[in-house]
Amino acid sequence: MSTDKLDLFPEGKLQVTLQRLCQQLIEHYGDFRDTVIIGLQPRGVFLAKRISELLKTRIPSLDLPLGTLDVTFYRDDFRKRDIPITPNQTQIDFLTENKQVILIDDVLYTGRTVRAAMDAMLAYGRPSTVSLLVLVDRVRKRQIPVSASYIGIKVDTMETQRVLVELKESGGKDRVFLVSKEE
Repeated sequence: MSTDKLDLFPEGKLQVTLQRLCQQLIEHYGDFRDTVIIGLQPRGVFLAKRISELLKTRIPSLDLPLGTLDVTFYRDDFRKRDIPITPNQTQIDFLTENKQVILIDDVLYTGRTVRAAMDAMLAYGRPSTVSLLVLVDRVRKRQIPVSASYIGIKVDTMETQRVLVELKESGGKDRVFLVSKEE
């Protein structure tokens, strides 16, 4: 991988961004009645847990169900890989029927993961609404007509770039970079 890196969240900007996203959620959902959060495996889960914790510090009485969803076998490209893929765990102990669902993921790129999440989520009921919160929206190369309702940062990327998200929950530091792919 090339050493060309652009730090998308320097000097505490990630924490400020997460606080802003929480404020937007509070403004939209109010008391969060009939609302659930679902984090998409793997890094969307870390973000969902962090968002949930931040919301609870602002609204201590908040009882907001949190689930995790793996979309591996719902993806339209999972059989096109050269090596077998290992799915992550789905843990949703509530129904989404008539609920307001907030899907959380780290990066929105082609839209295929979100499409797969919508399919997978239907096993838990038919939500009244679904909103998408992403940390990074790569505004080009959307293959599915999907857009996020809540966005940490929009980045106009080239085909030769990717977004690298490292979070402290996965054993590192909070770092989000735009990097050049190997040539």
